Amino acid sequence: MTKANKTQLQIINIITNFNYLYITKKQIMKIVKLSLLIILTIQISACSELQQVVNSLPQEGLSNEQIASGLKEALNKGIDKEVTKLMAPDGFYKDQMVKILLPQDLQKVDKTLRDLGMGQLADQGLLLLNRAASDAVKEAKPIFVEAITTMSFADAKNILLGGQTAATDYLQQKTSAQLYQKFSPQVQKSLHKVKADEVWTKIINKYNQIPFVNQVNPDLTDYVTQKAMEGVFKKVAVEEQKIRTDFNERTSALLKKVFALQDNHNK
Repeated sequence: MTKANKTQLQIINIITNFNYLYITKKQIMKIVKLSLLIILTIQISACSELQQVVNSLPQEGLSNEQIASGLKEALNKGIDKEVTKLMAPDGFYKDQMVKILLPQDLQKVDKTLRDLGMGQLADQGLLLLNRAASDAVKEAKPIFVEAITTMSFADAKNILLGGQTAATDYLQQKTSAQLYQKFSPQVQKSLHKVKADEVWTKIINKYNQIPFVNQVNPDLTDYVTQKAMEGVFKKVAVEEQKIRTDFNERTSALLKKVFALQDNHNK
């Protein structure tokens, strides 16, 4: 029972226990005081509910820095929640959204090997390219986190009010060159670690020994680096879209406050 309800019962008891014709001044004052207490209690409750409503409304006065912090949190959530899935040994290979396929010059190599009965070797080559990407992303996760943390948003509000992947697109545009320089050496290490370089040297040597073919010498480090980065950005974009469209994905007060601006803008 609420305090207001208890107070109402007290008034009813007073009125019930005394004859209306013989209510004393003291009893009248008590009724008045209790009535005022009920009114005050109701007003306090109403104010509390009103404040909750206000807190859930878009905060138009957010600064560029506050909005930028919210966008960074959304991007980091993408790294933690979605990109982490790519770090499993077959994280790239079993995810059709980001699976690394062969470049055009190696597709003819793949077909030729299969035609010659070396399909198992071709399958192994594709699998190891993807496993190298997974290993590289696992080792280089701090590089992506640092890129998000240190990037600046010149106009955070316009990015917030942009498309469903506007923040991820901005991240990709502003950090790709820097990320490539830091990520490429890790990809090279991972290609060696999972023995993809050995397998592909064998594949390419076998192909180049076939009479009348145009010899190939692909830069696998560059190709896997580019494709792995594309995969990372795609997965970050997935989480950004969830945060923009699903209130339940906004798991902090900052995300709720910042993306409420977007919700209000889209009404």
